[in-house]
Amino acid sequence: MATRRGLGLVLAILLLAMLVSAAAMVVLMLAVGREPAVPSNAVLVLRVEGDLADSASDTVFESVMGARRNGTRAIVENLRKAKADRRISAVIVRPVGLDSAYWARLQEVRDAILDFKSSRKAVVAHLEYGGDREYFVASACDRVFLLPTSPLDVSGFASYELFLRGTLDKVGAYPDFLHIGDFKTAPNQFTEKTFTPAHREMAESLNRDLYDQFVQAVAGGRKKTPDEVRQLIDEGPFLAEDAVRIGLVDDVAYDDELDVKIKQPGKALVRIKDDEYAKVRAASLGLGGRSRIAVINAYGVINSGRSGIDPLNGAVAGSETLVEYVRKAKKDRTVKAIVLHVDSPGGSTVASDVIWRELVQARTGPNGKPLVASMSDLAASGGYYIAMAAPDIVAEPGTLTGSIGIFGGKIVTAGTYGKLGMNVEAVSIGKHAEMNSPVRPYSEEDRAKLDEQLRAFYDQFIEKVAASRRKRPEEIDAIAQGRVWTGRQAKDLGLVDALGGLDRAVTIAKERAKIPSGEQVELVFYPPRRTLYDLLMSSFSGMDERAEVAALLGIRDRRAVGMLTAPVRLFRTGEPLALMPFGYVR
Repeated sequence: MATRRGLGLVLAILLLAMLVSAAAMVVLMLAVGREPAVPSNAVLVLRVEGDLADSASDTVFESVMGARRNGTRAIVENLRKAKADRRISAVIVRPVGLDSAYWARLQEVRDAILDFKSSRKAVVAHLEYGGDREYFVASACDRVFLLPTSPLDVSGFASYELFLRGTLDKVGAYPDFLHIGDFKTAPNQFTEKTFTPAHREMAESLNRDLYDQFVQAVAGGRKKTPDEVRQLIDEGPFLAEDAVRIGLVDDVAYDDELDVKIKQPGKALVRIKDDEYAKVRAASLGLGGRSRIAVINAYGVINSGRSGIDPLNGAVAGSETLVEYVRKAKKDRTVKAIVLHVDSPGGSTVASDVIWRELVQARTGPNGKPLVASMSDLAASGGYYIAMAAPDIVAEPGTLTGSIGIFGGKIVTAGTYGKLGMNVEAVSIGKHAEMNSPVRPYSEEDRAKLDEQLRAFYDQFIEKVAASRRKRPEEIDAIAQGRVWTGRQAKDLGLVDALGGLDRAVTIAKERAKIPSGEQVELVFYPPRRTLYDLLMSSFSGMDERAEVAALLGIRDRRAVGMLTAPVRLFRTGEPLALMPFGYVR
């Protein structure tokens, strides 16, 4: 009897704890989801930080505790609402800790700031640290304030690429790779000890164009000539007072001094944080849309199967998941057009082709819908392959795209095993059964087989690009060869149709769907943003573990290590890959 009473007490306590947890969850959801009261003459404080992932961070802790990092879309949407909101009189932009190696997301945020300025409301930037990326964003604002103790660290561009051949030699490993295209340099990271002439030429071209884009943006924002900006960059970095003297910064200021510097006579300013303002519904400001456009996010390395999280690379774009999204968007009768939003360096050739086919069917099949591709930081190799399904391709000037080429191979580790006293023996049936053996190089016949596969896909890639871009295959082959281009270069070459971000792509999609230009539209995102309830449930079931691991590994060079090791971690040995080379500009 005592045992039963004890068991009943334990069950009662557990039931009470569950009820309390459920009640707390409901209260938490209501508190987090409640639209804030925005005072008149409010100043929106907008943080631009981290790697500007296109979707905001998605963990329970960050959602509940207000520690979220705004993604590009959240920043753009807050600026769009603030532009129309009469209660917002000014915006303070705080670029801080921008650690992305790329530029397209920064350009999208900068474009949104420039668009906000058309409202004639004040927008100022406050730099806690004046790095090149932070200053690039800040230079779009009316005025730029720099912390008195911070330098303006603007001194030019440098890119760095890691070559592992020497390391592989030391451990007895042999990189056995083939590639199609002189500029398909992804395997060079394993096969070379330094730049090849083609590799160096491409890296210098990318650096030069991105540098020129930076110079032109700063010159426009600070009302200087490009030559003046280039000369100043050569003299950098600068102490804060020198940055003010030469006109790259307007004044030095601590945070508590900003209100006085931007205050309008006779008006008291009240600040509102961006994460709070994000809860203001666009519809409440007259920005709700009647028509709907689907935005399908293709983020990460392209692979077969379901989308997920790789601890080093972050997002993985699974062909099965993306096909599912495309079919849902096509079947949804309320959706008038589809925008494919790509941020991917490419990946599996097979998975890329599966996604491409589904996108073409969504556009040309029964009840087909207009399709527009929007490129973010990266849309190269397999990322370009899926984008070319769209008749209209939009990229930011700093997007890295192209890389129309292919490679395949393996790293032979017999020597490594030997150094460790290990021996691997094989038993096989079939002439080419050991083609992808990890302990012997390709035979001449093996290499011929792999080369045949690579050339067949490359020729198909060229033909599809030529059909999509309305050019002859020879014209595409001349600008392909695995070469990476900036979005601006790609537009000049005809690989891209227009420059801009997601909003530019949506505008084109509206035109193709015959939606009046002045009509607001509702964007339906795939994957849909998870609610707080979804986040809590997924955490309780352990589904967020990989994302949390990725966050813990969120060091600056995580993506560099991830992309460098992707060919040997994410794909089958010998699988043909449409993956861009990894180089980053810092």
